[in-house]
Amino acid sequence: MAERIESRLDRLGLEPAEAAKQAGLPADFLDRLRAGRPPPRGQKLVALAEVLATSVSYLVGLDPDVAPPPDVLEEDQATLGLLAGDEEALLRAYRRLDLPTRAAVVLIARRLAGPEPEAGAVRQVGKGRR
Repeated sequence: MAERIESRLDRLGLEPAEAAKQAGLPADFLDRLRAGRPPPRGQKLVALAEVLATSVSYLVGLDPDVAPPPDVLEEDQATLGLLAGDEEALLRAYRRLDLPTRAAVVLIARRLAGPEPEAGAVRQVGKGRR
């Protein structure tokens, strides 16, 4: 990814620190990326692609005409401590699946969960039939 970012920076005449500032990333994000740190995800990745006038697909090494995998657009919630332990375990396992299997898992989970509650409705848990 670092090479693709550098290529876009050169083409646009942007300094890495300026691009980082515009995308809401640390000024040394490119050095961090080269050192093996994980690339930006979610909205920061989208913002970086916008600053570099390219697509997220291109930045992650895919054909620019192919949609990026959903996981690169998701925020990394586990690192923010927003997920319970079982949710983190499920997410880690999910991320190891190929895209068709992920789609099947999501379909199964949605069917098992039933219809989505209407906006503003409060779902009661543990109030089953007796």
